[in-house]
Amino acid sequence: MKMKKEIIATSALLGVAGIAALALQAQDKPLQTVQYVELDKYLGRWYEIAAFPQSFERGCSHTYAEYSLNHDGSIHVKNTCIKDGKVKVANGKATVTDKKTNAKLAVQFFWPFKGKYWIIGLGHDYSYALVGHPNRKYLWILGRKPHMDSQTYNHLVALAAAKGFDVRNLIRTEQD
Repeated sequence: MKMKKEIIATSALLGVAGIAALALQAQDKPLQTVQYVELDKYLGRWYEIAAFPQSFERGCSHTYAEYSLNHDGSIHVKNTCIKDGKVKVANGKATVTDKKTNAKLAVQFFWPFKGKYWIIGLGHDYSYALVGHPNRKYLWILGRKPHMDSQTYNHLVALAAAKGFDVRNLIRTEQD
């Protein structure tokens, strides 16, 4: 029994080390986005399944974002979470910065600051998305439902690692 636990622990450690090595190899390469995003299909509600911890999300649970089209062609972003037992909402605006792919957005919640929001993984049916920043310090796994099956989640974690993200920093978001 002790030997079996040691083998499992060693395998897990090697798996984490392998993911870290993969991420380090890809960090110096330019971050690749998906080939094309149909914005109409991307609009709607996205639940945060996991993310890198960020100060602006500290203490949040039940986090989701809603994207809708503005009259000027930009995208209205409404982020919602529960913090200290209260609903917190942040409204922002996203603009497409790469019209060829629609996969690179600039998101602004506070003027004059804009963040790069690049769609680097996307389900063929738009049921999940992997979003990151080219500096690889921001990463979100998003789903259309509050919970994601482990196979899809593991696929997105592996994809993020292959794109140079240190997935050891991912934290699952509470979505009860």
